[in-house]
Order: sequence, then structure tokens, then C-alpha cells
Amino acid sequence: QVQLIESGGGSVQVGDSLRLSCAASGRSFATYSMGWFRQAPCKEREFLATVSQRGGSTYYASSVQGRFTIYRYNDKNTVFLQMNSLKPEDTAVYYCAGNPDDRRSFIAVDYNTWGQGTQVTVSS
Repeated sequence: QVQLIESGGGSVQVGDSLRLSCAASGRSFATYSMGWFRQAPCKEREFLATVSQRGGSTYYASSVQGRFTIYRYNDKNTVFLQMNSLKPEDTAVYYCAGNPDDRRSFIAVDYNTWGQGTQVTVSS
């Protein structure tokens, strides 16, 4: 099982961009489909995006479709979330997660490994 560490969060203004990174340890990164989720205070964890094992297939929640892009570099054991046109409602703790099944999933319980999270704050 891989271990995941997110980075790249911070405080930005409305309309700004951020790129989150998730570095994985271990040799099996390429066997996981990867996802990004977020959780705002007093809200449930929300699925954002997922990318297949080889990076050829992606899927997005409607709330971020067209603004966020997920991609991965397996040779660097890293998955990214490029976030553009950020809004105050994007404020949350962002988590990357690994799913050992390459079947597309937007359900958190299908992901068996999680990072510690990185805070994103968008101010107006």
C-alpha cells in the first residue's frame, strides 16, 4: 500500500490558481487509480476528480468540471490537481486518495489510502 503526502495548498484570492501535488511512496503507485476529495467545515467529504492507473481516463465532479484538472506522472509517483478560477466555496481541506481498483469511482470508501490533507483558502 502506498503512502500519500499532499502539498501546494495555501491562501489565495478569488480567480487565482493553485496546483496541488500528491507524492506517493512505494513501488505500487501505478497500480492505483487516484482521486482528489475535499472537506469543508461541517460538510461531508466531497469527490472532485479521479484519474486511471495510466492517466488516460479522468472524471470530474460537476462542481469543478472545466476549472480543475487531474493528471499524474507515474515515473515520479505523483498526482496533481490543477485548480483554476478559484472561488470562496472551494475553501476546504483537500485530500488525495488511492484506489487499488482501476474501475472509476467517486465513492470515498473505494479508496483505501489517504493523505493527511492540505488546506486551501480562497478569499474574496
